[in-house]
Amino acid sequence: MFRILEAQAPAKQNATATIDTLCGRLQSATLLEDRRAAILGLRSFAKQWPASVASGGLRNLIKCLSKDLEDVDTTKNTLETLLMLFNPDESSPEASDDIALWLADEFTQRQENITVLLDLLESYDFYSRLYSLQLISAISTARPERTQECVGTSPVGVSRLVAVLDDKREAVRSEGLLLLVSLTRSSTELQKVVAYENAFDRVFGIIDAEGSLTHGGIPVQDCLSLLANLLRLNVSNQNLFRESGWIKKLASLLSDVLKAHSSSEGVPQWARPQQDKNVWGLLAVIRLFLIRGSIGTQANQRSCWQNGLLVQVLEVAFHIVMDLNIRAEVVSGILFCTEPLTHVHLQALATAADLIRGNAHLQEAFAQLDVPSPNPQQPAVQVNGHTSDTNFSRDNVISALLDVALVTSTLQAFDVRLACCECIKAYMQGHSPIRLFFLRRAIEGHTSNETEPDNILTILIQNGSSHSGDPYRLWIAAVLLFHLLHEDFEAKSTAMQVTEGDAESGEEVVTCIQALAGNLISAEQNMEDERISIAYLTILCSWLYEDHNAVNDFLSEGSIIQSIVQFVSQNNQLRILASGLCAVLLGTVYEFSTKDSPVPRDTIHQILTTRLGRERYIDQITRLREHPLIRNFEVLPQDLTSSPSGDLPEVYFDKTFVEFVKDNFSRMVRAIDRAPGLEVPVVANGIQKGISRELVDSLKAQVDDRSQSIQRLQSDVLTLERKLGQEQADHRKAQDSAATELDRIRNVNEALQRHHEEDLQKTQSESRNMQQELKRRHEMEIRQLQDDVKKLKADSEAALDRLRERDEAEIKDLKSTIARLEAELEKSSREHVQDLQTAHEDYSTKLSGLETRLQRAEDRCADADSRASRLQEEAESKETARKTIQTELDDLLMVLGDLEEKRSKDRKRLRALGEPISDGEDDEDEADEAEEGDDDGAGDT
Repeated sequence: MFRILEAQAPAKQNATATIDTLCGRLQSATLLEDRRAAILGLRSFAKQWPASVASGGLRNLIKCLSKDLEDVDTTKNTLETLLMLFNPDESSPEASDDIALWLADEFTQRQENITVLLDLLESYDFYSRLYSLQLISAISTARPERTQECVGTSPVGVSRLVAVLDDKREAVRSEGLLLLVSLTRSSTELQKVVAYENAFDRVFGIIDAEGSLTHGGIPVQDCLSLLANLLRLNVSNQNLFRESGWIKKLASLLSDVLKAHSSSEGVPQWARPQQDKNVWGLLAVIRLFLIRGSIGTQANQRSCWQNGLLVQVLEVAFHIVMDLNIRAEVVSGILFCTEPLTHVHLQALATAADLIRGNAHLQEAFAQLDVPSPNPQQPAVQVNGHTSDTNFSRDNVISALLDVALVTSTLQAFDVRLACCECIKAYMQGHSPIRLFFLRRAIEGHTSNETEPDNILTILIQNGSSHSGDPYRLWIAAVLLFHLLHEDFEAKSTAMQVTEGDAESGEEVVTCIQALAGNLISAEQNMEDERISIAYLTILCSWLYEDHNAVNDFLSEGSIIQSIVQFVSQNNQLRILASGLCAVLLGTVYEFSTKDSPVPRDTIHQILTTRLGRERYIDQITRLREHPLIRNFEVLPQDLTSSPSGDLPEVYFDKTFVEFVKDNFSRMVRAIDRAPGLEVPVVANGIQKGISRELVDSLKAQVDDRSQSIQRLQSDVLTLERKLGQEQADHRKAQDSAATELDRIRNVNEALQRHHEEDLQKTQSESRNMQQELKRRHEMEIRQLQDDVKKLKADSEAALDRLRERDEAEIKDLKSTIARLEAELEKSSREHVQDLQTAHEDYSTKLSGLETRLQRAEDRCADADSRASRLQEEAESKETARKTIQTELDDLLMVLGDLEEKRSKDRKRLRALGEPISDGEDDEDEADEAEEGDDDGAGDT
C-alpha cells in the first residue's frame, strides 16, 4: 500500500527548481495574494540562494514595489527579500561580493527604481521607511556615484531624505542620518541641495534632543559627521551656515559642555569617552571653516570671534577636568587623576591656532585673553565625587601656552606641548609687530635678574646643557625663536643686541649668536641628544641666512668655524642629521660672508676646500636632503605615535625649517663653487644690503686720492709754518744782539761823556741814528716776513681753491659729457629709426616691383613651358612618323632586294636550262655579274 502511494507521489524538487517556479508565479500572478505568497516563498530562499533568486525574480520584485505600493505587508515582505539579497549568509554556496554590485546596477540603471524607494519614504509606516532607507544605503555602498546621481536627479528625492530627520522614531531617523552621511561624502551638488533643505536646523535639533555633546550618544556623532560632509570645502554651505547664525550655536554647545563639568553633579565617568568624541567632532567641524588659503577663512574667523567661539575653545583646551592628567604632571608630580590623555585637548589647541592664524586683529585680541592656569597653586578638591576647579587661578593665554610647552617635561604630554607650540606659532605668523613684541619681552625677561622658566632665550643660552633628560624643552624654545627670526631682519637686528657677560666686571662679553654657537659646540663635543644640536642649528642657519651682520658676528669668534668644520669632517654615521646641518651652516656662512668679515671670504673658502673638501661638503648636504626624516617629512607622524617602544618621539624638525632646507638645498650645494671674489648682495625689507665690491673699491680709491691731496697740502702748510717760526726766531735773535750792542754803546757813551762832552753828544747822535736805522731795518724785515707768510697762506688757499675748482670742473665736464652722449645717443637712435623707416619703405617699394616683375616672368615662363611642351609633342609625333616611314621603307628595300636576288637566280637557272632570255635581261645579268666580279676582286685584294 505504501509502495503504491510512494509511486503515485510527485517527484521531489530541488531549490533551483522551486525558485524558478516561484519566480514564474510572481511574474504571472494577477492577484495580490498570489504575488504575496510567491514573495514569501522567495524570501525563504534569499539568504541561502541569493544569485538564483536575483537572476529570476529581481525585476519582478522591483515591479511589485510600485504595483503593490499601497499594501503595507506586501511592501514589507518585498523590501525584506531585497535586503536579504544584499546581505546573504556567509555559508551560502552562492555568496559573493559581485551579487551586491549586480543588484546595485539593476537598481541604478533605471531612475524609476530609485524613485520607487524614495516614494516609500512618504509612507509613515515604520518598516516601509526603515527598509527603504536601508536598501538605498546598501545600493549606495555598492555604487555610490551612480546612487548620488539618481537621488540628486529625482525631483523630490533629497527633500524626502532630509524630511526623515524629523521622524521621532530613533531607528528611522538614525538610518536616514547615516544614509545622508553616505550620500554627501563626495558630491558637492548634493551637499548644497541638502543644506538648503534646512538640514542644519534639523541636525542641531537632533543634537539637542539627544542630550547635546555631554550626554549625546552615537546619533550626535553621526550628526557631526553629516555637518562635516556638508561643510568640507564647500564655500556656499559655509556662507549659508555663517549667515544663518549657526556659529553661535557651536559656541553654545561648547559652553554647555563646560557648564556641565562645572556643575555640582559633573559628568558621569561612563559618559566621558563619548563626550570626548562628540567634542572632538565639533572641533573638527569648526576647523573646516578655517582651511588655510580658502577665500572664506577670514570671514569665518571674524564670525567665530564675534560669537565667542575662540574663548570657548580655549576654555575647553585648558579646562581643569578635561585636561586633568596634564595638570597632574605639571604640578610637582601630584597626580589628581589617572585618565588617559584624549585627543580633545590637541584638537582644541589646533582649532584655536586655526582661528587666529593669519588674522592680525584676532592675533592681537588673542593675547588679551585669560585661561585657567596650567600651574594651579592648590590641588583639586573632590566635591560629591567630582572635581571642583574653584581653587584654580587664571593666567594669560600666552603665558599658559608657554608654561605647558616649556615647563612640562613628561613624555605623555608631548603632543600637547607641540600643540601649544603650534598655537604660539599661529599667534606670531604673518604679524611682524607681534613677533617684535614677543622677542623684546623675552629679551627683557632674560636680561632681568628674575628667573623665568618659560623664557626661550634663557633656556637656549644659559641652560643649554641642562636638557639631556628633556631635549624637547630646548627644541621647542628653538622652534619658537626660529619663527621669531625667520625672514624678519628687524627681529634679527633686535636679537643681535642680546649679550652675555659684564664688561665692567672684567667678564668677557659674548653675543647671542656666539653663545648659541658655543652651546652647539658643547653639545657636539659631549655627544648630547642630537635634537639639541639640531635645535641650535635650526636657529643659526635661519639667522645667518641673508644677513651679513649676523655672519660677521658669528665669525668674530674664529674658533667656532674651525670646530664646526671638525665636526663635519669626522663623518659620524650616528649623527647624520647634525653633520648635514653643520655643513648647511658652513655653506650659509660662506655664501653671505664678505672680504671685510672677521674671517675673510678667501680664508673661509680655503678652509672648506682644504680641511673639509668639496666632495665631503656636498655629500653631507645631500645625505641630509635624502634622509627619510627630511625627504618624507610630510607623510611621517610628527607626534607621540612616532615613538619607538616608549622612547623619545622621532620628531627632529619643524615644518617651516624643513621647507627652508628643501628650498635652499641647491643654493647651498652650489655655494662652495662660488668664487671668493663674488659676494652676494642681500635685499632686506626692500633695501639692498651689500653693494658691488668693484664700486666699493672705486670709491675707496677716489677717497684715498683726495686724502693724499689733502695730506700734501697740509704738509705744505706745516712747512710754511715751520719756516715762519724759524724766521721769527732769527728776528728775535737779531733783536737780542741789537739790545746787547746798544748796552755796550751806552757804556762807552757814558765813559766818553765823563771825559768829553762833545764826544758824548756826537756819540749819542750816532747811536740814535744807528738805533733808528736798525729799528727801521728790523721793521722792514718783519714786514717782509709777514708779507711772505701771508703770501704763502694765500698761495696754499689758492692751490686748494684751484684743486677744488678743478675737481668741480671735472665733475661738470663729466656730467656735460654724459648729457652730450645721451643726447647724441638719442639723436642717433632717432636718425637710425628714421633711416630704418626710409630703408623699409624703399625696400617695400622695390620688393613690390620685383614681385610684379617676378609674376610677369613666371607668366612668360609658364607660356614658354607650355609652347615648348607643345612643340616637343609635335616633334615627338613627327619623329615617330618618320621612324614609321623609315621602317616601312627599309622593309620595302629588303623585299625588293629579295625579289631581285630571286629574279637573278631564276634567270641563271633558265639560262642553264637553255631557255631564251631577252636582251634587256642579259644586259642586266651581265651587269649583275660584273658587279659580283668587282665585288670578288675587291675581296681578293
